[in-house]
Amino acid sequence: MTVTAPDSTTRSSSAPLDVAADASAALDASALLAAPAAPALPALPGRDLTRPELKAWVDEMATRPEAWRHLVQHGGGQRHFASLYRDSHIDVWLLCWDTTDDTGWHDHDISSGAVAVVEGAVNEANPRMGGEAVSRVVEAGRSFHFGPDHIHRMGGHIDGSVSIHAYSPPLWRMGQYSIGSNGVMRRQSVSYADELRPMDDVSVIEQYRDEQAAADALAARDA
Repeated sequence: MTVTAPDSTTRSSSAPLDVAADASAALDASALLAAPAAPALPALPGRDLTRPELKAWVDEMATRPEAWRHLVQHGGGQRHFASLYRDSHIDVWLLCWDTTDDTGWHDHDISSGAVAVVEGAVNEANPRMGGEAVSRVVEAGRSFHFGPDHIHRMGGHIDGSVSIHAYSPPLWRMGQYSIGSNGVMRRQSVSYADELRPMDDVSVIEQYRDEQAAADALAARDA
């Protein structure tokens, strides 16, 4: 879901309008003037952002609920997320969390990122070879940033949680990981548009590959 400015409308005519038409035109013009403007985003530098810049940007975005609160959704047995903004330098998403949500282990390919928690709290974990994952709870009002080398897993710590995520350069691919019971880690490259999900069983990755192969074959047939 992308936030866009309302479409503008123009009216022109070389013929005189009657009274009813004049009234209709006046009402149309009044409605256009009353239409709310698209919420302003924090300023962007017109280039890829550094990690501290990304963190500062999501912190500022968190203070502008008019730009994202109307997209918050929870429940329905599925995860809810929405694209807030995307250009050639930054990719911004709103993610809604319940305690049943789990992204699984993943990275963000070549992109750095930052996360601001605006409601509730989320869990973040980092894998540790030969030991338990390192976990923490990030509460509303807190934020963090990371580089392309960062592998983590996120989930809702409290039902009804919300966070804002920004990536630079924009996401195109991500790495989804499975860590088997024998400690072997496998990485599957996925599209940024795919929903992240746990892949702790290697068979899940194999199933995903089969689904991707079928989708690619269908796309090639329709091309």
